[in-house]
Amino acid sequence: MRHVGQNDKFQAGYRSLAARCAVAALATAAVLTGCSGPGSPGSAPAGQGGPAGAPDAASARLAEQRRMVAAARKWRLDQVPLTAPAPPRIKPRITARAGFQVDHQEDENLPPVFTTVPTDKKIVFLTIDDGAEKDPRFLRMMRELKVPYTAFLSDYLVKDDYGYFRKSQAYGNTLDNHTLTHPYLPGLSYEQQRREICGMQDIMEKQYGKRPEVLRPPYGDYDQDTLRAAKSCGIKYAPIWNEEVFVDHWEYREDDQRLHKGDIVLTHFRGTGEWNGTMIDDMRRFLDKVTREGYAVARLEDYL
Repeated sequence: MRHVGQNDKFQAGYRSLAARCAVAALATAAVLTGCSGPGSPGSAPAGQGGPAGAPDAASARLAEQRRMVAAARKWRLDQVPLTAPAPPRIKPRITARAGFQVDHQEDENLPPVFTTVPTDKKIVFLTIDDGAEKDPRFLRMMRELKVPYTAFLSDYLVKDDYGYFRKSQAYGNTLDNHTLTHPYLPGLSYEQQRREICGMQDIMEKQYGKRPEVLRPPYGDYDQDTLRAAKSCGIKYAPIWNEEVFVDHWEYREDDQRLHKGDIVLTHFRGTGEWNGTMIDDMRRFLDKVTREGYAVARLEDYL
């Protein structure tokens, strides 16, 4: 992977943003209610009211816009995060990235390893690995900002507090397999790899009610046995990543060193014990960049 660092600077524009949101929502409300006085076209006869639910819907939109502006200000973002488009009705066909296949990839229908999801939408996917840091502020931040993510969990790091990730799941985020002990899988035998993957499947089912269909091999390292073992455990996909965000910089896989439509972005559950900052700082860097460049954050599993 080719790595570069990147800096950004903090900016503010909440007052103008809030004003634009209010004007837009009020204009919508005016259209829906006809902007009408007594006796004018579109006005309702006395005692009958206007179009059913229209003012309430406009008011709800305005309230939500104001809430999002306040949440962005609270978490010190440059802008309100963009909203992802609705998931596709027909899911894209996911194949192994060129050069990332193993022997008999297609013959055995092994889980594809990929770094980008085929899409023409300006979206990226946030994935967070391991589970060491369990900052409750992070859960609040992502819930208030409505930013979805996929957590790839390793049991040795999450078993001290399964409940933290149960709360994340309750907020609508997806929990997937990152093995029991986060080993270098190609250094293990087939049976050892299978114990790591299937064992985590058992944990996930017991703790979170579902056996995942998605595995991220630790370090992004795998071999043919990894994908064969994963398939035998019920895994259908093995996404890795195209960019990685840290609390103080980004790293890129591609030579152009930029985001692309459908890219998978990696970060980790880390805190001040390992980083010069918190997960809040890390998410602020991530969200400011993707929003500034016109990307929304979508849910990975909606495209698989």
